[in-house]
Amino acid sequence: MSKLVSAYAYKLPPGRIAQRPAAPRESAKLMVVDRAKDALRHAHVRDLPEFLDAGDVVVVNVSKVFNARLKGTFETGGAAELFLIRPANRQWLAIGKPGKKLRPGAVVVIARNFKAKVVKNHGDGTLTVDFGLPDDEVIRLANRHGEIPIPPYIKKLPKRGEYQTVYARREGSVAAPTAGFHLTQPLIDGLKKKGVIFAEVVLHVGLGTFQPIRTKKLEEHRMHAEWVEIPRETVGEILKAKIERRRVIAVGTTTVRALEGAVERCRRLPAGRQGELCAWHGDVELFIAPGFEFQVVDALLTNFHLPKSTLLVLVSAFAGRKKILQAYEQAVKKKYRFYSFGDAMLII
Repeated sequence: MSKLVSAYAYKLPPGRIAQRPAAPRESAKLMVVDRAKDALRHAHVRDLPEFLDAGDVVVVNVSKVFNARLKGTFETGGAAELFLIRPANRQWLAIGKPGKKLRPGAVVVIARNFKAKVVKNHGDGTLTVDFGLPDDEVIRLANRHGEIPIPPYIKKLPKRGEYQTVYARREGSVAAPTAGFHLTQPLIDGLKKKGVIFAEVVLHVGLGTFQPIRTKKLEEHRMHAEWVEIPRETVGEILKAKIERRRVIAVGTTTVRALEGAVERCRRLPAGRQGELCAWHGDVELFIAPGFEFQVVDALLTNFHLPKSTLLVLVSAFAGRKKILQAYEQAVKKKYRFYSFGDAMLII
């Protein structure tokens, strides 16, 4: 079990980074990693019904991406850009450029009635800005005047709807929970017909998900908080499944962090019981690394992640670092597509 970040690196040819989702989405490749049998199988996302059983509880993150990238100008002149991260006490955490000009008191004009004043520059690349507006109004105006915040390795803006899951409905993410891209409504309907149960959580994706690890050791990395909601109905489905020894399958690393992070929080509540999930909402800043004991998730549908990222570390914690890196090596050889619009991996 390596604690060095460098142990989570792999070589990826640039041509393997997907620039568009598979069409249709369920035609994407699916690598199935069986931990118990130490086996690996190649399939397609449309084959998911073959690997899921009646009674399995599939948990999805229903957070929706908003247009968090805002281009504007300083009141004093010159171009500026803000990338909104999350609300923070009636203000917003953001990153922006040019960093040297984003000093306290600077005002960035996005539109005539949509301006942000820099309240604080935290010195770590993040800012606190104030729009003087309610959070939902900021999101509404950002959707009107901003752009969808795609990762830098995607070179062209996606078409409308491409950078959302089909079940996205709770606005607040600045990056998509991309494992869910593979699930089309017909595929979901087919799984439900088989008896697979779907449940929802919310984790609004922010810096915690996409910020790279810049430290040499895993334990030195600090996760940024992200907002999570675990509904009572979801808790009921999961606890019942656990009692009846049915599987809980997380769609995406954000769903894993939401569920496992909520367990950690529930342990602190007076009415909570050790290790048990509860209905809860609030901030989670859980960094899942090898050695972590999973309380909720039995299987995981995920994408192929960036080297030395918190997401790759999480997947390695779930299935084992060597096994995952061997699977990634196979994915490169078999010409799988990587990252947000890439192919999928099911770890069972």
